[in-house]
Amino acid sequence: MILNSFFKALGQMDDRRFRRVLWLGVLLTIALLVAAYAGFLWVLDAWLGETVTLPGGYEIRWLDDLLTFSSVFLMLALSVFLMVPVASAITSMFLDEVAQAVEDRHYPNLPPVPGMPFYDALKDTVNFLGVIIAANVVALVVYAIFPPAAVFIFWALNGFLLGREYFTLAAMRRIGRPAAKVLRRKHAGTIWLAGILMAMPLSVPLINLVIPVLGAATFTHIFHALNDQR
Repeated sequence: MILNSFFKALGQMDDRRFRRVLWLGVLLTIALLVAAYAGFLWVLDAWLGETVTLPGGYEIRWLDDLLTFSSVFLMLALSVFLMVPVASAITSMFLDEVAQAVEDRHYPNLPPVPGMPFYDALKDTVNFLGVIIAANVVALVVYAIFPPAAVFIFWALNGFLLGREYFTLAAMRRIGRPAAKVLRRKHAGTIWLAGILMAMPLSVPLINLVIPVLGAATFTHIFHALNDQR
């Protein structure tokens, strides 16, 4: 069922609405990372000032420039781990559009659903963004402690988070948030496994950028398959 849902979603990647959400997610993610980097530099400059005075009164005027230059590499390294999770969170704000495109093609007899209000979608996105960034930042420490297991921890963690969020959002469009949570708990293992399938390509450059949209579509199919079993 998971693979069938995945390949159905993959076959619809040429959909115009899929491409729109993909580009919106990528552009907003880049904008967010640039803003975060600019804020980091502002804090760094405010903290260090123009000069650093060492014991004995010796002043160093180039330390802030050196650290600012080094911070570029720090942010690039962090973006490798954070860009795709952040893109996944931002894409969740537009999941309604992806889910509707899936249902229009594969489930045309379903009754229409009211679109999710922008404020609700934004609130869910901000909550998910906070959780996924915090979890992945903490995971960086775990990766350093257990380097051989880093990739498996990354898959398991992000698979759980992606599966939980995307399934809930896809389900609540049709059956409401409380029923969506009940259905998610009932099929937690299947949803986590599907989430891991989505998380595994996150380590592959370029391919990982399409995963948030592909995941949103896949979990829409998974919801309908599990909901039919009730």
